[in-house]
Amino acid sequence: LAAGDMGIGNTTAAAALTAALLGLPSAEVTGRGTGVDDAAYARKVQVVERALERARGELGDLERADPLEVAAQLGGLEIAAAAGVFLAGAEAGLPVVTDGFPVTAGALLAARLEPNLSGYLFAGHRSLEPGHARQLEALGLEPLLDLNLRLGEGTGAVLAFPVLRAAAEVLAGMATFDEAGVSEG
Repeated sequence: LAAGDMGIGNTTAAAALTAALLGLPSAEVTGRGTGVDDAAYARKVQVVERALERARGELGDLERADPLEVAAQLGGLEIAAAAGVFLAGAEAGLPVVTDGFPVTAGALLAARLEPNLSGYLFAGHRSLEPGHARQLEALGLEPLLDLNLRLGEGTGAVLAFPVLRAAAEVLAGMATFDEAGVSEG
């Protein structure tokens, strides 16, 4: 499975949720999204910080709060939907490939809800959003591709599928040294 996102403003919600779940400053995880100018970027960082302050007022220490409550305060529906895709995929025994920053916020949320999720997650790529690298690090994921994408919409996840398919075929079809007779005489 692959999860992708499409929308305006979803990197703002992703930054707020990522900062909360990882205990990071808003400026460290907030990027320019669709390439906003300096003034809009400064407003975006300020909006994320205000959202975090409001959520802290409601929930206290956000790193220790119930992840669903934190998501209800800071996340968007697309992030919650992505978390559901990751949880359902793992429950079905299927690998799920993350895409960019908003979708990986969903993966981070899902991993907080189900710590055994990590064995089912693959990072399709690393986006240009600064918080994406922090999310991947927290999830223990190395991106399969690093193409400086800022697209979303599942693009990076789908681009990684041929790499995953090739790896699966090599693992399934590769003979061991014994099977290939390499160890003999």
